[in-house]
Amino acid sequence: MQATQRRRTLIQAIGATMLGMGFGARAQSAAEVKIGVIYPLTGPGAAVGAELRSALELAVDIINNGAPGITELPFAAGKGLPGLKGAKIRLVFADHQANPQTGATEAERLITQEKVVAIVGAYNSAVTATASQVAERAGIPFLNPESSSASLTARGFKWFFRTTPHDDLFVHNAFEFLRELEAKKGIKPGAVATLNENGLWGTETTKLQARLAPEFKLNLVKQVLYPSKTTQLTSEVQTLKAANPNLVLQSSYTPDAILSMKTYKELGFSPDMILANNAGFTDTDFIKTLGKDAEYVITREVWALDLAGSNPLIKQVNELFNARYKINFTGNSSRTFTGLMTMADAINRAGSTEPEAIRKALAATDIPGNKLIMPWKGVKFDATGQNTLGQGILVQIIDGKYNTVWPFAMASREVVWPMPKWDQRK
Repeated sequence: MQATQRRRTLIQAIGATMLGMGFGARAQSAAEVKIGVIYPLTGPGAAVGAELRSALELAVDIINNGAPGITELPFAAGKGLPGLKGAKIRLVFADHQANPQTGATEAERLITQEKVVAIVGAYNSAVTATASQVAERAGIPFLNPESSSASLTARGFKWFFRTTPHDDLFVHNAFEFLRELEAKKGIKPGAVATLNENGLWGTETTKLQARLAPEFKLNLVKQVLYPSKTTQLTSEVQTLKAANPNLVLQSSYTPDAILSMKTYKELGFSPDMILANNAGFTDTDFIKTLGKDAEYVITREVWALDLAGSNPLIKQVNELFNARYKINFTGNSSRTFTGLMTMADAINRAGSTEPEAIRKALAATDIPGNKLIMPWKGVKFDATGQNTLGQGILVQIIDGKYNTVWPFAMASREVVWPMPKWDQRK
């Protein structure tokens, strides 16, 4: 019995030693690096999930096989990860269906069964929260390219990193725009109401808007939350209409964003402006589905094709994306592309597939803005895992395209304000 116990103890000790030396389950061969990616591939977020998947696949193809002529883009030589002797990246996809519990379950599967060395995801803030908790417990690096709930980087996590700016910055951006709009163009926002989904993202945004409105001297007359994944918004729009705001600030994922616009028109609700908080309002399906009814909406963004004049990478990489998928990047898909490229950069610098080595490399990330397709100063994480070099812009839909309108120094065209009433549109 004692001999058996000694053997078991010896085996465990050897196993621990091998794990520490890089011979554990996650010490992958130099030929392949498995990265898990968690996104809404079916369900209400399937349309945006498909675009994010396309962005991920393009990024991996560039890393593994090259992008001739795009010299400023990291890994464009197409020789895999030089720090791992040319190892290729393989993505392992997981579908969270916009469900936080499913996201957690899929993160567990990727870690315990697929043995991924890192995870990228998960678009929906509520899913990112649960999936990253699983990764944190397991000691697996989790990089979030798109979720903007400010609380995600306020949890004291060691293994969580976020490349996108968060809603504290984005809500400030919106309010700064309104202040500058009045100061520089003489346009007053008037009475303000908010319409936000009731998930983590929407509820946090609602609180931020309520907190900042007095600071920016905005007259916030009504705040309305609606059930995420709702199939009707009639009562909520009627409530907004009764409050008679000049401006609506809105946070909605794609199905709700489209539904809200249809309901506004149906009920004759026509404020001076809708200032949206990205997500559904920047999904390709928004303009494709609504056509001219999408016109004049302003939304915060992080990317716009019309910024290519100051950053050639935007045009070059977008042309690759469009040639393959017949769509342009959006703020969502461009951030996902950037997130995976950031993760690849860290793994390459780590020169290892060990999670701790990757985590340390992520913490030391310092990618300059001229190496990104984003209009950012770069990617550099603070102690919370938040990228400190990201920034937001505002775009307006005119003639079926997103046009940069703020910051005013970067604008490609003037703001159209107010929006024409529904019965005055051609």
